[in-house]
Amino acid sequence: MRVRPVTWESLVGELTGDLLKRDGRVRVAVDGAVALGPERLAIDVVTALRTAGRFALHVDGGDFLLPASQRFEFGRTSVESFYEGWRDERGLHREVLDPAGPEGSGRVLPALWRTDIDRSARAGYVVVPDDGVTVVSGQFLLGGGLPFEMAAHLECSAAALARRTPEEQRWTLPAYQRYADEVRPEEFADVVVRVEDPRRPAVVERG
Repeated sequence: MRVRPVTWESLVGELTGDLLKRDGRVRVAVDGAVALGPERLAIDVVTALRTAGRFALHVDGGDFLLPASQRFEFGRTSVESFYEGWRDERGLHREVLDPAGPEGSGRVLPALWRTDIDRSARAGYVVVPDDGVTVVSGQFLLGGGLPFEMAAHLECSAAALARRTPEEQRWTLPAYQRYADEVRPEEFADVVVRVEDPRRPAVVERG
C-alpha cells in the first residue's frame, strides 16, 4: 500500500478523467463522514464533468433520509438508529439508483425529503441522458448493496475525525467506527482518499 499526496484540484481531475473515459450512464458514490465533506468532492467532480461537456447530477444523501418520527423513534442521539435507520435506501434505489443505472429509465428524483421541515422535498424529476453521470454523496453508502459503477471513500483517523466533528455531532462517532470496523468500506471503493488534513489529501494506492 502506498499513500500518494495530491492536491484537491488534481484529485478532482483524476476522478473526472476516469469518469470521462466511461461510456453509458454511470452511478458514483462519494462516501464519507459528514465532517469530511463528501458533498464538496461530489459537487466539484460534477462541476468538472459539466465543464468538460458531460451531463452530471449531484444527489445529496441527506435528501434521502426518513421522516423524523422514524429517525428519532429511539431518541435523537441513538447511535444504532443513526447507523442503521436514518437513511431511506429504498427511496434512493427507487428514485435515483435504479433509473440512473445503465438499463434504467433515466428519470431521477434528486431529492425526496426535506429534514428542515420534515416534509416531501417536492423536487421535480430530472432526465439523466444515456451517457449521464449521477454522483451520490453521503454516509454509509458502501458495502450494503447499493449499486454504483464507481465509488470513492474519504477516510481519516478516529482522532482526526473527532477533532473535526462539531461537539453537537460527536455522539455519531461510534457509528463511523462501527462502519469502519464491520464494513471496511475501503475494500468496496475504487478510490480511497485520506484526508487527515483537508488541505492535503492523499490517495491510498493498493498494490
